[in-house]
Amino acid sequence: MFIKKYFEEFAVNDVRHTRGRTITETDIVIHAGQSGDFFPHHMDEEWCKTQPFQKRIAHGTLIFTVAIGLTADFINEVSMTYGYERLRFIKPVFINDTIRVTVTIKDKKDHKKPEFGLVTELVECFNQHNELVMLCEHLLLVHKGNN
Repeated sequence: MFIKKYFEEFAVNDVRHTRGRTITETDIVIHAGQSGDFFPHHMDEEWCKTQPFQKRIAHGTLIFTVAIGLTADFINEVSMTYGYERLRFIKPVFINDTIRVTVTIKDKKDHKKPEFGLVTELVECFNQHNELVMLCEHLLLVHKGNN
């Protein structure tokens, strides 16, 4: 779905929620192949039994990728990603956990180019137990509607 949501239309504290997505073993294996991260925490079930979590955990970068993908439910034609900040992996995500995301508009400010503004979204990822597993700030460069 394509929309045009200008800087002035974003309101601090607005919230939206995504659908859920279950993390599978296939997700972990494909991500390991794409990233080159074959650490035993992700790939070796027997070794993991000797570790504190007792089972394989998903790559943090996989959870970040899936979480951000869940937020991409529309295309804002007057906005683009400017970057991400303050990325934290709070709790592990395991095979068959289902994650969902809450996005809250945290801040708005002018950009050095007067035709743009910066919108900061707080991105919080939760598992099926409603436990926070990951968070970050997504920075958006958004056109102003009066230019």
